[in-house]
Amino acid sequence: ALSLLDDGFLERCLEGTPSTDDAWDTLAALFARRGAFPVLSGAALRGQGVSELLDAVARLSDALPEPPADGAPEALVYQVRRDPSGERVCFLKVLAGTLRPRDAFDLPGGTEKIHQLRLYRGAAFTPANEARAGDVVGATGLTAPRCGDILRPDGLTPSPAPAQPVLAVRVEPPEGTPPTRLMECLRLLEDEDPALCVAWDAEHACATVRVMGPVQIEVLARLLQDRFGLDARLLPPHVLYRETIARPAVGCGHYEPLRHYAEAHLLLSPGPRGSGVTFDSRCHVDDLPAPYQSLIRTHVLEREHRGVLTGAPLSDVRVTLLSGRAHLKHTEGGDFRQATYRAVRQGLMKEQSVLLEPWYAFRMELPAPSVGRAITDIQRMQGEYEPPEQEGEQTILRGSAPVRLLREYQTELTAYTRGRGRIQLRVSGYRPCREQEQIVKELGYDPARDLENPASSVFCA
Repeated sequence: ALSLLDDGFLERCLEGTPSTDDAWDTLAALFARRGAFPVLSGAALRGQGVSELLDAVARLSDALPEPPADGAPEALVYQVRRDPSGERVCFLKVLAGTLRPRDAFDLPGGTEKIHQLRLYRGAAFTPANEARAGDVVGATGLTAPRCGDILRPDGLTPSPAPAQPVLAVRVEPPEGTPPTRLMECLRLLEDEDPALCVAWDAEHACATVRVMGPVQIEVLARLLQDRFGLDARLLPPHVLYRETIARPAVGCGHYEPLRHYAEAHLLLSPGPRGSGVTFDSRCHVDDLPAPYQSLIRTHVLEREHRGVLTGAPLSDVRVTLLSGRAHLKHTEGGDFRQATYRAVRQGLMKEQSVLLEPWYAFRMELPAPSVGRAITDIQRMQGEYEPPEQEGEQTILRGSAPVRLLREYQTELTAYTRGRGRIQLRVSGYRPCREQEQIVKELGYDPARDLENPASSVFCA
């Protein structure tokens, strides 16, 4: 394998059998310049491959360049946890420079300082006076950084957006436990894993948490029990839908109670799939000053607007400001927020909406006699598939299908293949739902009764 990647090693192979040290040196050099990526396997529970892994780490790390020890400190936040006393600990991999206690960082919420650096060994730790480039430490005193952020004295680089879960569960507090206690515990878990997106569902009087699948649900229930002593009830997961519109529509929002005034006219247009909600303006600054246009843009993008079919978040919509009005004396802060929300909602009520559902891309490994059954199941689930491929004794089947129909298929696959079939799932975006009418009826959402999202305007009598 190395001879295919390094011509010098190939020549030494042709001249004779190279030594093991020569092979390791060649691999380390390729690894250092990202020309090769070794993959090791083993079983830590049985002690298999552990010594080989440690040997590989030692040999390969020697070839890597030393991280810069001078200049401003820079660190990757790779984990956030709470210690037994409840103190927030950010685990950092120092990328450059040197970190010390009392170092200050200019973060979005203000200046924050590191209180203590900790070198962990299992659950125990010892305080450290500094952490140099390449070190891994825990730091207390920082409240703003989240997993994946890169920390610098002049600010932080936000982490890339995590994979968005397409399932959610409702979490009911145990009997006698106030909902505020449940939300407090879930917020602490959300701080460690921002993808949970914890929210309070007032309609069902419970909390909602976004999850990737059944294993995460079991872990979440165990964490609530072990860490907080809450025997919470987690209901079966439900699919997270989204909504868009089929054709352009104009929405108008007018907000004029006594001593307030704002008006916005918005054009809602279907956007590219996966684009979310975007904004632009055709309104001249002579008609509406630029600061007010900026306010409308902020209010369009600052929240998830609920659709009118199921109350699901709005997506794949371009919002264009056509015109607006303000008053020199009566327009106050928050007036354009009300006008903007009502304009978006009115536009949605006027035009036909489309329900979007998430799809999984799948990869199945199954014995050849089971391929026909799998293809029939995919067709039944309204999915798509590619021609089967043969890999040894197993057949590989790739394709995609709706999450609501495919998410529990692993159990069925295991049963009819007698344990020899496996499936891997990956979220592949949202597509129009083919059973929209049935799902809308099942969910029973009435947009006219949603008092938090009115479509009507307010006028001064």
